[in-house]
Amino acid sequence: MSKFVRQLLPFATLAIIVAALAALEPDTFLTTENFLNVLSRSSVNGIIAMGMTAVIISGGIDLSVGSMLALAGMVGAGVMLKAGGPDAGAAAMVLGTLVGIGAGFLCGLLNGVLITKLKLPPFIVTLGTMSAFRGLSYIINNSKMYDVPTYTFLGQSHLFGVPVSVLILALVVLFGFFVLRYTPLGRYTYAIGSNREAAFHAGVNVDRNLIAIYSMMGLFVGLAAMIQASRTISAQPTAGISLELDIIAAVVIGGASLAGGRGTVVGTIVGTLLISFLRNGCTLLGISTNIQLVVIGAIIIGAVALDQIARSKAEAS
Repeated sequence: MSKFVRQLLPFATLAIIVAALAALEPDTFLTTENFLNVLSRSSVNGIIAMGMTAVIISGGIDLSVGSMLALAGMVGAGVMLKAGGPDAGAAAMVLGTLVGIGAGFLCGLLNGVLITKLKLPPFIVTLGTMSAFRGLSYIINNSKMYDVPTYTFLGQSHLFGVPVSVLILALVVLFGFFVLRYTPLGRYTYAIGSNREAAFHAGVNVDRNLIAIYSMMGLFVGLAAMIQASRTISAQPTAGISLELDIIAAVVIGGASLAGGRGTVVGTIVGTLLISFLRNGCTLLGISTNIQLVVIGAIIIGAVALDQIARSKAEAS
């Protein structure tokens, strides 16, 4: 399979899904309201997927993003309520938001430090922190959720007719594109994922860059956590369970290789939208969530299989 065809495949799949849903449910699917709803619901996953793109390109993985989302949301909402009570004002909400984002950053930093300093595989480290972060999110408020009824701006407000969460997603996408395309960190991310040993001998500070990559992952998760809390006007210790499945799926479907060294921001966004439109279409058609999980699982297997075939042909040629 040529590189061009491999890159085109996610776009073609998304186009087919949209066209099929438009034909099956034109009255409900082809509306501005529905499209904005899909984009809004894609914002949390899309923001986290931006961080996961860099992680996977570097040859790593982060299984802790769902638990990290819950922990960051609980920390941010808890600070918000401590500072302003149930009717928290703007100052308390800003403080809680910044603390929540900071909590996500620290979780990502911890992952990066454990991976680089203890020389442990990312799979093992993030599997462990997935459990630890989830446990902490339950401990914070004795397994109870936080209600933040006034915290609606990030998740429910609109600017110029567009959901604020979608505008934030757009900014994160632009930031991610710029970092991976035009900065040393982006170049080193691809180099580390392609051949970590060669990158080290070429003078790349592998540990420092991996810590930066996982810290950025945590920062994006923290931001997504506060958007999620704002959307539901609550922070829940159960938030984000199995979220890592959708995030990794979006990145892989978008053309990134789990072996590292390949992936794009644009491809990841296409993968995120593909999953979102698929879920939206299944809901409109009355298809159960159980079947949706089966379909998404099959798509993941297909995407990884195509990647393996492409890699085998490249190695043989």
